Amino acid sequence: MSAPLPAVSTAQSMRLLSCHACDLLSAHTLEGLRCPRCGTVLHHRKPNSLARTWAFLISAMILHIPANLLPMMTTQSIILGTSHDTILSGIVHLWISGSKALAILVLIASVVVPLLKMMALTMLLLAVHFRSIRRIRQQTQLYRLLEVIGRWSMLDIFVVAMLAALVRAGKLATITPGPGTLAFAAVVVLTMLASLSFDPRLLWDALDANND
Repeated sequence: MSAPLPAVSTAQSMRLLSCHACDLLSAHTLEGLRCPRCGTVLHHRKPNSLARTWAFLISAMILHIPANLLPMMTTQSIILGTSHDTILSGIVHLWISGSKALAILVLIASVVVPLLKMMALTMLLLAVHFRSIRRIRQQTQLYRLLEVIGRWSMLDIFVVAMLAALVRAGKLATITPGPGTLAFAAVVVLTMLASLSFDPRLLWDALDANND
């Protein structure tokens, strides 16, 4: 049997509101009004946080499949003819051609990072759903890590480097973006929106309920 968690004072238990923009604590009676510091509308929790996060996350999961299966670009050249390249085929091409470092970077930025972000958000959402009080601090730190990763989502620019490396024929070749480009861009945007929609304060609501 594990020892019960000690009672922890939270903003909610002290009848305070935390601004989700600047973290200023205000009286709960100010809910719906502007934050005295930054002017953001104060909410007890982000409106419809779970529903919006699930919607963005599920959409990203669905689009992640065509983003990896559909061609990112179509190349037409006099010498090689017409070829269709996906993210994975581009990674394989870079690896075989000797650009292993670039292949690893593209793999991490375009495949691994989006998958990890979606898995982490799913875990956080399930923790809120089941009111889990295990490792809440680590869960909050995980969300902060997702925010940091979100700021560097443009690392996916390595995909552009991959596409440029696939064709080096100059004017003898024509490169046309494929449907996978739109799907991939949508995945990046949707995962960022899902992370922004999630309210990490919901993780601590389970602790307040447990203390009660």
